[in-house]
Amino acid sequence: MKRKLGILKVLILMLLICGIALGCSKDTKKADKVALNEVTHSVFYAPQYVAINKGFFEEEGIEIELTTGQGADKVMTAVISGAVDIGFAGPEAAIYVYNEGKEDYAEVFAQLTQRDGSFLVGREPAEEFDWSDLEGSLVIPGRKGGVPYMTLEYVLKNRGLVPGVNLTFDDSIQFALMAGAFTSGHGDFVTIFEPTASMIEAEGKGYIVASIGQEGGEIPYTAYFATKSFIEENPDLIQRFVNAIYKAQLWVQEHSAKEIAEVVAPSFPDTDIKMLESSIQRYKDIEAYATSPVMREEAFERLQTIMSEAGELKQKAPFDKVVNNTFAQAAVDKVK
Repeated sequence: MKRKLGILKVLILMLLICGIALGCSKDTKKADKVALNEVTHSVFYAPQYVAINKGFFEEEGIEIELTTGQGADKVMTAVISGAVDIGFAGPEAAIYVYNEGKEDYAEVFAQLTQRDGSFLVGREPAEEFDWSDLEGSLVIPGRKGGVPYMTLEYVLKNRGLVPGVNLTFDDSIQFALMAGAFTSGHGDFVTIFEPTASMIEAEGKGYIVASIGQEGGEIPYTAYFATKSFIEENPDLIQRFVNAIYKAQLWVQEHSAKEIAEVVAPSFPDTDIKMLESSIQRYKDIEAYATSPVMREEAFERLQTIMSEAGELKQKAPFDKVVNNTFAQAAVDKVK
């Protein structure tokens, strides 16, 4: 009897070892945690929240720890310092770091948006807005050196308006405080992302009069990047990350603004679902969401032209150094 009990205990122990250590009954492999720092929290990045909320990251064995940097410079600082694994902001941040000559610079490995996502908000509704309406006005454009600022300046110059000559830019206000400053009465116009722009309009404190992205054309507006060393040490993780992003990009292409809004709603608990839907539709209408994570060299060069004309770029950075399309192209080839 004792012998039978002994054998039974051994069998139970083996089953426990199999279930816990070897995962015989089910897969117990833990997901890889990725610290992701986004430049701001906006429905402009809907595909990212689709990837999170639809479980595309989970399918790739990734758990996202999302934080907000409130500025591309702050996101890049977090990446270079090792405080986060991956940054999500304008590629201009990677260009600046490369041109500084840093050995372990940041490489861009996937693109999410392909146009400026900000909208020009004024104090009066304008059924037939003309850019000449900005002449003599005070505009809150964002941080000098940031893509929102430079794209707006590019658009204005193409319309014959020069900041400092025909109108005034106030770039002293931090990105996160721009909407509050405007609704408090400062400035005549402000550039704001959705859904904040629509919220201001719904409150009757401002009116969307133009899309900066529609006027500015295609540029690689926001993208994912990490240090060269992190990418070299974690190629499989980066690939799985990009796979999840591409799955979300495809899903966004194939679904309506209403369906997308329902999926991203948990990421915007304080925003009305109808407002989310209208914001997403605005972005779909101007083709703001990139259809592929692969960054085009032509668009990258256009971004650098905008930066150069803004006086923020003395020397252009080589595309093949700053941009690493290896993972994006592999995702496109693999994910259907």
